[in-house]
Amino acid sequence: MSTITAASVNELRKRTDMPLMECKTALQEANGDMQKAIDILRTRGKGVGVKRAMNETAEGRIGIYIDPATQNAAIVEVRCESAPVVKSDQFIALANDLARAVAENNPTSVDQFLTQPVSGTQGTVTDRINDVIGLIRENMKVQRFQRLQGGVFGEYVHHDGTVGVLLQCTGTLTGSPEVLRDACAHIAALNPQYVGGTEIPADVVAKEKDLAMRQIKEDPKNASKPANIVEKIAEGKLKTWMAEIVLAEQPMANAGKYPNTTVGQALQKAGVQPVKFVRFKVGEVAV
Repeated sequence: MSTITAASVNELRKRTDMPLMECKTALQEANGDMQKAIDILRTRGKGVGVKRAMNETAEGRIGIYIDPATQNAAIVEVRCESAPVVKSDQFIALANDLARAVAENNPTSVDQFLTQPVSGTQGTVTDRINDVIGLIRENMKVQRFQRLQGGVFGEYVHHDGTVGVLLQCTGTLTGSPEVLRDACAHIAALNPQYVGGTEIPADVVAKEKDLAMRQIKEDPKNASKPANIVEKIAEGKLKTWMAEIVLAEQPMANAGKYPNTTVGQALQKAGVQPVKFVRFKVGEVAV
């Protein structure tokens, strides 16, 4: 058996972030071969993942990746067991790496995704997850993801990682890219249901307008008003309702920075139009 030096143990620790004694033991088992020792530690990491696989993963964070060169972008929700881990550098890096892997590999399911490669590593998504499980000793899993392709993208992840938004726009950005991030922060805070008014199903609009008409007619002060005035009042109510649920019609949440400006107007001024957004919140039930 070759002599295991302190330098080789320290090198392995730097490369894997594993405890010194585990690094020394792995090198001894690998007879000093650094790559074999790394494989041994990764195998042990997989063992930890299996052992903890039944532990509840109630915490987590959102990762987002945008590649302007290929016009691909992705958002992913990754779960873990405890809140402190959500803020750890290793878990943050994992979420971001997995978002990039979704954008690059275009998986169709979580099961398929787990077998796909991760850029910058020689392993799969499962290997990358197990590496972090081995370091942190908590169960982790990919909860869901979505990939978007084509256009101009904006993104925002809340400081605690629990809410993230990926926004897709058409057009050519001529203004500051900051407006894209601000629009995403707006979506994270207000959670609109639709991008534009044309997305609302016709039967939903008709039902809301019928409700507005009944409310107007039931109000005694409107009894003597002509039909065209009642119709205008109803249209006003409908517009107010749309401003509550439609992104493009909502006033920008940062009114100080965007006074009297809707999200649609702010983006249009920057040369783009919103076409789709994905908002993930850790723990919510996906629809």
